[in-house]
Amino acid sequence: MKQTKKSKCLINSITLETVCKQYGETIAVDNVSFQTFHGEVIALLGPNGAGKSTLMNMISGFLAPSSGHIWVNEKDVDVDSIATKKDVGFLPEGAPMYTDMSVALFLKYMIELKLNLSETEQFSKVQIKKIYDDEFLRIINLAKITDVLHKKIETLSKGYLRRVGFAQSIIGNPPILLLDEPTDGLDPNQKEHMRQLIKNMSKDKTILISTHLLDEAETVASRIILIDKGKIVADGDIKSILKIAKKDNLADAFQTLTHSEDD
Repeated sequence: MKQTKKSKCLINSITLETVCKQYGETIAVDNVSFQTFHGEVIALLGPNGAGKSTLMNMISGFLAPSSGHIWVNEKDVDVDSIATKKDVGFLPEGAPMYTDMSVALFLKYMIELKLNLSETEQFSKVQIKKIYDDEFLRIINLAKITDVLHKKIETLSKGYLRRVGFAQSIIGNPPILLLDEPTDGLDPNQKEHMRQLIKNMSKDKTILISTHLLDEAETVASRIILIDKGKIVADGDIKSILKIAKKDNLADAFQTLTHSEDD
């Protein structure tokens, strides 16, 4: 599939065209092309080491492809990285944080960095503070982290670290979310809350999640892009994935298409 920047007007879109990433002799992402559309929840599904996180980092602009092109909302990530980053909320694997800060201080600091409002005729100092305070309340309530606000980040469990990272990713309500293993470390109740939240947020966003969890892809995603050894081996809804693999369930399709029985 080939798409170009000028192919058509796209809302909340990500477009990859023949994207590759190589480290020496190792090819992490191999000639990947796909396009997303408004309202989709797309699961990048594949075994560990398939290239999912590398793709996420390239789409977010934190890693440059070796070749190929990536557009976010029709803007070239390589040419206009600042503008594209404003449109994207990114929860990376092992999201970096200032571990000596409290959760509240860290998130308030990140809100100021991301929204970056200055006093003007339109915004007074009091109005800016209210905008920041309202955004803080919005993200902590969505992430359900009100009970750890005064704890230092370095003391948090893996599950709470993931939820704080998620809160950071939705600052400013970006139209596109990239969530790398969003439920990693969460208990069953927390996983259910996160998955339902992703579904609800997709009504006015495009959300791309990477996961190796089959049940997550089945319950959350409207579309699955199955990746193996850096290549797309299937792309579609669950029915089309099963048809391609000639299997009755996603577990068997996953094993067949990724050749995981040989690993």
